[in-house]
Amino acid sequence: MFSAFRRSYAATALGLLLWIGGASRAFAQGKNLAYYLDQGKQNSPLLRDYQNQVTAAQIDSQRLRAAYGPQVNGVSNNSYAPLIRGIGYDAAITNGAQVSALVSASKELNGKKNLNNQLQGIDLQNQGLRNTSRISEQDLKRSIAAQYITAYGDWEQYRFNDHVLQLLKQEEVILKKLAQTGTYRQTDYLTFLVTLQQQELLLKQLRGQYQNNFAQLNYLCGVTDTTFTPIEDPALHIDHLPALENTVFYRQFEIDSLKLRNSDKSIDLLYRPKINLYTDGGFNSTLALDPYKNFGVSAGLNLVVPIYDGHQRKMQHDKVAIAEATRKNYQDFFSRQYYQQLQQLTQQLGTTIELIDQASKQISYAEGLMEANKALLVHGDVRIADYVIAINNYLNAKNIITQNIVNKYQLINQINYWNSAN
Repeated sequence: MFSAFRRSYAATALGLLLWIGGASRAFAQGKNLAYYLDQGKQNSPLLRDYQNQVTAAQIDSQRLRAAYGPQVNGVSNNSYAPLIRGIGYDAAITNGAQVSALVSASKELNGKKNLNNQLQGIDLQNQGLRNTSRISEQDLKRSIAAQYITAYGDWEQYRFNDHVLQLLKQEEVILKKLAQTGTYRQTDYLTFLVTLQQQELLLKQLRGQYQNNFAQLNYLCGVTDTTFTPIEDPALHIDHLPALENTVFYRQFEIDSLKLRNSDKSIDLLYRPKINLYTDGGFNSTLALDPYKNFGVSAGLNLVVPIYDGHQRKMQHDKVAIAEATRKNYQDFFSRQYYQQLQQLTQQLGTTIELIDQASKQISYAEGLMEANKALLVHGDVRIADYVIAINNYLNAKNIITQNIVNKYQLINQINYWNSAN
């Protein structure tokens, strides 16, 4: 009888191996982290918005250059002030009527420094937009990777528990026959059956949990996918971290400092004398005498020299100095936090790796104990309760490893967040 059970057990084990192989081939169609990062970047409206803002700022630069070039306008002023029975506007003021149709041109002669300063301001604005875009991209990558890791942890738990469930189902067939032959009591068989049913309920719960987190991942990346699709191991490792001064996060402080210098310089440029050259030509007449002779041209020079404005210039410089001091405080605080956070994350990562190593040793013992009990089970030489305890110990050890692997990947993801160089 036991030889028949051995043959039955061997056949079911072979079937299980074939099932695992088929499942592995089906799971090969899963998507990896790189796919979701690429999709999230392509579909992000925020990143596209930053790109459009940079393009718009380039147009502003072109408009500014055009504004400091010669400006040509067509101007027409036409008025009529009649005297009715000697009543009306003073003709010495109104000339009775005025008709003009002129083409005027003007050009600021000493505006090159001001133009270059404003162009520099637009360039700094573009640098800030590009840097902010890269920071936003890092934020997006971190969020997608974090969600991917969470979903991967759910998938690994589902896959492992599904494997255990298949083993339990194979054992249930053997135990049922042993219970029928009296090798085990019916209560022992029912105890095992309850464990099997609990594993089925757990698997359904894990499936729903994975589907929910998988849906959140697709939602975050702008991907439409409602299928039950496996995902691959993220296989994250720590990237090379640049020096703090070379990161996009620190670069933002530098750009802000350059913007403040540009603003400070623009204050002084506003107080420089302004010289404008203008000219016009066309028809300008009161229609009082020989209007057909009133075609002509004119030219002139306009000069504005600031003399006194109540010390507003110094006040504006003081405001910029205050803003620079505030910026410096934020920069120094960020520098301290940067190194402190990286140190904490690195320490946590080391502790997590140690836990994974310890749990891996524990699971080898738990798996060995479960296999030994399973071998004794077919002979009726082990209690069902002991076998159930061995299975639970194996499950707990495996879940601890999975949770710590997920935690390890999350910590690496947090560390890699700071790896974007400017």
